[in-house]
Amino acid sequence: MGHFRLLVVGNAISAYGSYLNMVALNVFVYQVTGSALTAGLFMAVRLITSVLSGFVSGRLVSRHDRKRLMVCADLTQATALVVLLLAPDGARVALLFALAVGTGACSTLSQVALRSSVPEIVGADLRTRANGLLVTGRSLAMIAGFASAGVVIAQFGYTTAFALDAATFAASATILFLLPIRTRAAAGKGAADDTATDTGDTGRWASLALLKAAPLLAVMVAVRAADGLGSSSHNVALPIYSSALDPSHPATFVSQFWATWAIGNIVAQQVCSRRTDRTGRSPGERAFAIGSCVMSAAFIVVFSGLPAVPAAVAALVAGMADGFTEIAYVSRLQAAPDDRRGRLFGLSASAENSGFGLGMIVSAALLERYSPLQVVGAFQGLAIVLCVALLVVLARGRTLFPHEPPARESGGPAPGREVSAAEGGTP
Repeated sequence: MGHFRLLVVGNAISAYGSYLNMVALNVFVYQVTGSALTAGLFMAVRLITSVLSGFVSGRLVSRHDRKRLMVCADLTQATALVVLLLAPDGARVALLFALAVGTGACSTLSQVALRSSVPEIVGADLRTRANGLLVTGRSLAMIAGFASAGVVIAQFGYTTAFALDAATFAASATILFLLPIRTRAAAGKGAADDTATDTGDTGRWASLALLKAAPLLAVMVAVRAADGLGSSSHNVALPIYSSALDPSHPATFVSQFWATWAIGNIVAQQVCSRRTDRTGRSPGERAFAIGSCVMSAAFIVVFSGLPAVPAAVAALVAGMADGFTEIAYVSRLQAAPDDRRGRLFGLSASAENSGFGLGMIVSAALLERYSPLQVVGAFQGLAIVLCVALLVVLARGRTLFPHEPPARESGGPAPGREVSAAEGGTP
């Protein structure tokens, strides 16, 4: 795990750059163009690119060296930011939209490649603990990125902010390049023996074929898309709700919420790691569904108008459940054979980003007429309904899917048996 901990540090540095980049670029676009429409289009291009690149990323990760892909993704983002810094003012608007495409595609590619690589880097038995470390690193990076963005821009300007962004991506690429890690299964290990990973024209539908062969995973991916929808609602509603609570200090509740949420994520990582060490079992589908229900319910409670302390407790529970479900979900998909894993994570990334993007648009429109509690309740309620549906599917799994054995809640299937244990394929 020593090398992986260094990878977590590099990933956290890159994530910090991504969150700082998100704030700085969005504000910079508006400053340069003076148009709210252009700023909105910039965000839309970035998000649409993330959605579309999920499918492409899955194929790239399945065919090429994942470590090299992650290094190239970080270096591409660093280079793009340097080009933006050196470009004349007249060319910056066009470069900003090119940067939106590049950052959207590279961030998705890096995420898919890393998630697919974890079992090969640390071993299947340690993947739950490894995923927990990644969740903790990203949570801390998110808080640091959002918290420092305003200070960096206000005190030092956009040039320094973009230079710092570029430096974080370069640092992450350097750490990855120097680490002696293997990101793919050894030749012949975990290979599928059906047509789900065909190349050529049939390969375009390989991800959907995988989900058709494993209906439980299809339902889990649908739940994650609904979670993205719910996440978008509370992200949009938080500033509005916080302003209503304290008009003179509109950022207070938002800051408290995200800080408490991050603490909950860290606690979830510790709990998952200790449980896995004690039992040798990773959280499975039922744990994922129950955790998602708790997470959505906690987010609804946050917006119910409770006093500060109970609201903070609800935010803490939401953070814990959010971190737990992330670990459970990623660990479950990582039980797939190595040659299928990249396509699954690519499809998952597209589904999650689609849910989040659609939710941002719809929730923003609904908040013009309805209260934050009503909007968040509706979106998170949909996620709860799908989680309940997943629990019903699991309860009736033997009848509904007699040819799909449930995944073992362990450190992972034994080498060579991943197809039958994780994906319901032919042994």
